[in-house]
Amino acid sequence: MGLSNLNLQARGADLLFPVLVRPGARRDEIVGVREGILNVSVSARPVEGKANAACRRLLADVLRLPLSRVEIIAGANARRKRIRLRNTDVAILDAHLAPFLK
Repeated sequence: MGLSNLNLQARGADLLFPVLVRPGARRDEIVGVREGILNVSVSARPVEGKANAACRRLLADVLRLPLSRVEIIAGANARRKRIRLRNTDVAILDAHLAPFLK
């Protein structure tokens, strides 16, 4: 388990990767990577976009990025989503996300 297992794609200055969101959890947390997908649990329910917002907030907080740079580009109505980190390089992802994946 680790960042090297994440199905990560660079598109110009952006990074794209898949996320599996588990809403209604006890707390918001990064669970790990499984089969190339980042697994995230959020306490918010999937009602009116609350789980999506919680997912974006969690990633922004963990990666120390402004919320505006974390986008859900696919899967807004599904548990499996595609995330774009705008103007972000792999070093930021590695520095801030890797400790949660050990």
